[in-house]
Amino acid sequence: MLPFCFEWAWDAGHFLFFGGMWYTIAILGAGLTFCVVKTILDTAAGKGSHH
Repeated sequence: MLPFCFEWAWDAGHFLFFGGMWYTIAILGAGLTFCVVKTILDTAAGKGSHH
């Protein structure tokens, strides 16, 4: 069932599942953002390998 369906009911199971899902997505997004920013800064500073 999807949230825009009329039969949707926000119960404890849905809160736990979606809370965990968004927590996981936030952690992965933060890690990916950190890696991209670090890569950009290291490249601009001339650090890194020259393959």
